[in-house]
Amino acid sequence: MSLLPMVTFDVIEREELNRCLTAWGHLMGPCIRPAKGWSHGLRHDGELVAVVATDGLIRPTCAGFTRDQAVELSRVCAVRRDLCRVAVRLWREFVFRQLAAGEGYTWAVSYQDQRLHVGDLYRFDGWLPVATSRSGTDKRSGKKGRRKVIWAWSPDPLAMAARRAAG
Repeated sequence: MSLLPMVTFDVIEREELNRCLTAWGHLMGPCIRPAKGWSHGLRHDGELVAVVATDGLIRPTCAGFTRDQAVELSRVCAVRRDLCRVAVRLWREFVFRQLAAGEGYTWAVSYQDQRLHVGDLYRFDGWLPVATSRSGTDKRSGKKGRRKVIWAWSPDPLAMAARRAAG
């Protein structure tokens, strides 16, 4: 019997995150952002099985949130689809709460490509759909941007209720 934990969720290097995103076929590919980000991985018996990336907002605002208010959950990927739900829950319960306490963020946002996903990953985790957007032309592929749903989550139940009521 091993004395090591069977499952861990820890900080990983961005290079390790990007290797997993590439190996597991994430459709947006590696996470390459100009500003510093945070990367975390879910391990089973020491092997990465899911990864998440956190980054500052690219634009000055997103769905009415400023860069001082919100941080983006910019990538979620796993060796098996069902592990994405586990990784998102661990991220919001531990990573985001730590970022909120240390960096002052009050909201997390993430984008859902409507052509590829139905949004259950966020809906089942209690996130709110707060806006839609259309990205510009993809610089890597030259393809026209897609419609996306912007999802948001806050650890403050009053803020969540107010945002839910606002529509």
